[in-house]
Amino acid sequence: MKLLQDRTAVITGGAQGIGFAIAEAFVAHGARVVLGDLDAAALDAAAARLGGEAVARTAVCDVRDADQVRRMLRGAVDAFGSLDVMVNNAGITRDATLRNMTEEQFDQVIDVHLKGCWNGTRLAGAIMREQGSGSIVNLSSLSGKAGMVGQTNYSAAKAGIVGLSKAAAKELARHGVRVNCIQPGLIRTPMTEAMPAKAWDQKMAEIPLGRAGEPAEVAGAAVFLAGDLSSYMTGTALEVTGGRLM
Repeated sequence: MKLLQDRTAVITGGAQGIGFAIAEAFVAHGARVVLGDLDAAALDAAAARLGGEAVARTAVCDVRDADQVRRMLRGAVDAFGSLDVMVNNAGITRDATLRNMTEEQFDQVIDVHLKGCWNGTRLAGAIMREQGSGSIVNLSSLSGKAGMVGQTNYSAAKAGIVGLSKAAAKELARHGVRVNCIQPGLIRTPMTEAMPAKAWDQKMAEIPLGRAGEPAEVAGAAVFLAGDLSSYMTGTALEVTGGRLM
């Protein structure tokens, strides 16, 4: 059973990592996707892996810029006829302790994660409310629940995404648009695998399931929130953490 048959989804940060895993899962469930990212070459490679233009289009997009996000969303509607799912996933890290973090590092992370998510939620919501349906899935993090050392910028942004999602869910519910978010824990990606062994081991010790998660496991939660199986869920923060810090 394909849970997203003939639906159109836009995924920011979709060229790699968790974003690409979500795109793969969506296509496997019958969706057509538009991938937004800054890296044009990575976008082209990702779209080819997904099956080419019949199911995947690309848009070079800086999520901090509302006009670029607006063009990406209009392109999705022009290409595939609707906008049914919006996944705000784009993100960066600029980790440093509170003592050493620069104002620029703080602003960069807040702008990409929080403002980028606000741009995507606001502009996708405007299209979805006119068609009377849609699902917005925002990527938060366990860091937004617990706070992590060296991540005052990232933790603040990810906590903000939860609040943003809940507020938007209340505003858009009467228009048939749902807004939920996912809070991944330790997921095995090139970024997390590059962390020092001591930090990795510390995080692993906090996970009752005893292992790191895989990007496909976050993607499974995104498929669920995007489709009709979650039709009575909005304003929810869904943890995908292996039980860490519950």
